[in-house]
Amino acid sequence: MFPGTATDVEQMSSSSPVLPVNSMGNDRVEQRTCLICGDRATGLHYGIISCEGCKGFFKRSICNKRVYRCSRDKNCVMSRKQRNRCQYCRLLKCLQMGMNRKAIREDGMPGGRNKSIGPVQISEEEIERIMSGQEFEGEANMSWSNNGDSDHSSPGNGVSESNQPSPVSTPSSRSVELNGFAALRDQYIGTPVSMHYQYLPHLFSYSAHSALMPPQARSLDPQSHSLINQLVSAEDLQPLGTPMLIEDGYKVTQAELFALLCRLADELLFRQIAWIKKLPFFCELSIKDYTCLLSSTWQELILLSSLTVYSKQIFGDLADVTSKYSPSDDELHRFSEEGMEVMERLIYLFRKFNQLKVSNEEYACMKAINFLNQDIRGLTNASQLEQLNKRYWYVCQDFTEYKYPHQPNRFPDLMMCLPEIRYIAGKMVNVPLEQLPLLFKAVLHSCKTSASKE
Repeated sequence: MFPGTATDVEQMSSSSPVLPVNSMGNDRVEQRTCLICGDRATGLHYGIISCEGCKGFFKRSICNKRVYRCSRDKNCVMSRKQRNRCQYCRLLKCLQMGMNRKAIREDGMPGGRNKSIGPVQISEEEIERIMSGQEFEGEANMSWSNNGDSDHSSPGNGVSESNQPSPVSTPSSRSVELNGFAALRDQYIGTPVSMHYQYLPHLFSYSAHSALMPPQARSLDPQSHSLINQLVSAEDLQPLGTPMLIEDGYKVTQAELFALLCRLADELLFRQIAWIKKLPFFCELSIKDYTCLLSSTWQELILLSSLTVYSKQIFGDLADVTSKYSPSDDELHRFSEEGMEVMERLIYLFRKFNQLKVSNEEYACMKAINFLNQDIRGLTNASQLEQLNKRYWYVCQDFTEYKYPHQPNRFPDLMMCLPEIRYIAGKMVNVPLEQLPLLFKAVLHSCKTSASKE
């Protein structure tokens, strides 16, 4: 939600080697780029040249029988930077480019069934059956405890692929054995499972399960209570210190407003760095991994905090400052399509958060879940990140079910906000810097007007 800051966040690059591809033609060998996203290819995976990221994504999607949804027109751009924006379109391209799901081992372990198998061409009808989940309906039900847990997939892939939350669960993924799930949750939270954890939190099937189980008064799991308190204690919930008061009658220039936005972004980023050092799991990850995580998520963390714990100042004091800025006709005419899309999505997201009235506890959990993204490039311990992500996913679910028993859709609604935040943060990179003052003026004015009418 803010421009690039004066604080330099170091990007860590991946050092994975490029493997030779001897079984393909010379033109493909020279290319050495992933046919899905254009990233550096590491070899022949499931029939086509691809990178490690797309190989792992395809394997998880097929092994776990995942069904995704595209929030747009099912034609999202696939590139190294944008491949995580839409899981639906990523899987669709994998299939269209010839990735062979039959080359994946049935046990989900590393290594394909047939190393010599090449790309396949399947009909549009079969692709549609796979994308809709119909292809998986006849297959045997499997407990989640045996469903690809070794492949770094978080619960329903909560936010592990950076954009989409938990996918639509297929009938096979809904049939979860309580014993397997109890052992899984016991592993990540450390306390015995209680009866309200009978189903995995698949977001799009969540309300159906809740309808079968009417809300009952219960206590919060003691371990969840402890973990949430630790997360909230790590937060700096004091008001922002950046001055945002302007004298009456003063006309704010574009340069002055842009400078203020940069100062705000600096302060917010500094708070995120301080937050990392206070996290209860700080000693469990390496400095390199924290650098990678912060480099990839700092814009998302700033946006999430601005829409929740600092929203009164952002949509109050900052909105008052932007109201004293009058853009020129030239600025209005030059406002880009990217800026318009970001504006519309930010306004929608503000209304969603304003409706939910996210608590500090929920905010702390959402922030941790978003930060612990095991699919970020260059990480050294993705499996540990996966375990931490699962832990706080279940903690957040436990808290919302306890605190808001009559809002069965609250937890999936919260999780659905995270991919939207990631999408907006990615889109804001494409908005020219000189257009940011106008963008903020339009968004804050609209949101403040909308809130005053409620």
